[in-house]
Amino acid sequence: MNRELSMEFVRVTEAAAIACGRSVGRGDKNGADQLAVDAMRKAFDTVNISGTVVIGEGEMDEAPMLYIGEKVGGGGAEVDIAVDPVEGTNLVAKGQPGAIAVIAIAPKGCLLHAPDMYMDKIAVGPRAKGCINIDAPVSENLERVAKALERKVSDLTVVLLDRERHYGIMDEIRRAGARIQLITDGDVNPIVNAGIEGTGVHMYIGKGGAPEGVLAAAAIKCLGGDMQARLCPEDDEQVKRCLEMGICDCQQVLSLDDMVKGDDCMFTATAITESNLLSGLRYFGGGVRTHTVSMRYKTGTVRFVDAVHSFDRKDFAVKL
Repeated sequence: MNRELSMEFVRVTEAAAIACGRSVGRGDKNGADQLAVDAMRKAFDTVNISGTVVIGEGEMDEAPMLYIGEKVGGGGAEVDIAVDPVEGTNLVAKGQPGAIAVIAIAPKGCLLHAPDMYMDKIAVGPRAKGCINIDAPVSENLERVAKALERKVSDLTVVLLDRERHYGIMDEIRRAGARIQLITDGDVNPIVNAGIEGTGVHMYIGKGGAPEGVLAAAAIKCLGGDMQARLCPEDDEQVKRCLEMGICDCQQVLSLDDMVKGDDCMFTATAITESNLLSGLRYFGGGVRTHTVSMRYKTGTVRFVDAVHSFDRKDFAVKL
């Protein structure tokens, strides 16, 4: 993929974030999501790609835009696209930190077509690459990561979703002596945080959405970190869905290269609300300030784009 596309993708996530930004704290998660979907879909039309949405808002009969299989872009390189116009709709509705507009892009056939189901995940940054094993005890993973980071286990912070299904993992982490940061929604952002030094996050672990897992895997791959995952179908219908999407072994431990193939992926996320890594939207008279992270695996480049947008400009893509 042409490197100039990375800035075009920044414009796509900026458009989605800005479109729903006024909805922060208003209690309408569906309304916020629809605003972001509309803006992201419109922005894709300006990008010179021939894209296929492989992870999106749902099946064609469930979502009018950015549905799985939808073709987007103005023509160009054939690419797979994973999108979440609002990752953390509840966070937006409640005005809580961690909501982002996010996309991942790779050449055609390179992104795992993850069905909408649970996925077990474990992720770390570059210095701990090769130290994790999704089948190993939590304490063993923590010891290996601590050694790689030249820290004590008690120095580590592990992020996971605050769910009853994770109570056992929480107990294991506490017995090992590590610290825990619980989140209510949206696990792409904390997985990205685990891949970047200075965020205070050293590991992500737990069960969350499979589509979000692929988005996060693209970021971790760009960052040079490590991630393992396993799909968790809960019934025969979900197993059937895996088979229909080309996944023959639902119990396979998925590596980064299984979820994001090749050496040419990109990841872009614009903050809607505050996070450890990115500043949330800042409105002022006649405009808004955005903060975006843009990554490209081929070059290892991680850019932070701090942008000011004027609503007075006639060519501004998002109208509020």
